Amino acid sequence: MKQLTENILKEFDENFKTVENKADLEKARLEYLGKKGKITELMSHFREIPNDQKKEAGIAINGLKNYIESKLAERLAFLEEKELQDKINDAEVIDITMPVDTGVGSLHPRTIIQKQVEDVFVSMGFVIEDGDEIVSEFENFDAVNVPETHPARDMQDTFWLNNGQVLKTHTSAMQNRILKKYNGEVKAIFPGRCFRNEALDHSHENTFFQLEGIVARKGGVSISNLIYFMKEMLSKVFKKELEVRLRPGYFPFVEPGFEMDVQCPFCGGKGCSVCKNGGWLELCPCGMIHPKVFEKAGLDPKEYVGFAFGLGFDRLVMIKSGLDDIRHLNSGNLKVLKQFGTKM
Repeated sequence: MKQLTENILKEFDENFKTVENKADLEKARLEYLGKKGKITELMSHFREIPNDQKKEAGIAINGLKNYIESKLAERLAFLEEKELQDKINDAEVIDITMPVDTGVGSLHPRTIIQKQVEDVFVSMGFVIEDGDEIVSEFENFDAVNVPETHPARDMQDTFWLNNGQVLKTHTSAMQNRILKKYNGEVKAIFPGRCFRNEALDHSHENTFFQLEGIVARKGGVSISNLIYFMKEMLSKVFKKELEVRLRPGYFPFVEPGFEMDVQCPFCGGKGCSVCKNGGWLELCPCGMIHPKVFEKAGLDPKEYVGFAFGLGFDRLVMIKSGLDDIRHLNSGNLKVLKQFGTKM
């Protein structure tokens, strides 16, 4: 047996010198390691070997098999590396010194201004939260004191899904979740995309962005705090004082409720199609959090107090960018949008 293994080893080494490609390699593998190969043939004679010689014969056969397998594996790796190198050498040559188009695009006005607004609120101690675009009926309506008969539930206003959930109609849908998360002690903003079945015009879209904010704690929060935070945000974003007004407004989730408007920058308050000839743009519905909103979050309204505001973010983007039509923001019109963006 020892002589047989030595003969096969010598024969393999001699034949292996002629292996130049994968076809030759596969032929060699079958000849020595295949089902009818020479190693298999050796093993078929193993039972004929005397018992006292089987250990030595087994070692010799296994050694031969391992040697052949390792040589075949080495040659396969070499051939694959050679194939790869040949592909690289034959590949088309690219002149990396040629000039390229550097027009890589720009950030969307929404992205730019959202970052600016977030930075202002973070500097005032707010945390930034995120929210879902598909929410439950409870989160979107019941949790923010919107009864079943409220117009916002009308199918003309809200996109309902077959499973009873809705496309979020306002960022207020996150109030309940945020109040529960922080157990009523919170100072947070949560921007997000909202959806309503709106008739499209210069200042209305069916897909738009809002930025919700709430401040809540056990006492020590008033309307004056709300006015301060909003005026501080606007002055820092626009880097100038804007003329604003605060007027009473009804929103089910706040009591009392207000509307914070800014003078229309497109007409200077004279009236135009953007402000519907009113001279003012509604920017920020706000007010003190309604007791029922605290109750829905499992908090005692006699113990907790706070305010909430919903910033009409797309209108803020319009004012900041000088766009006179909200529909530009979803249009994907690069000729319009790239004027207001910054390079990525």
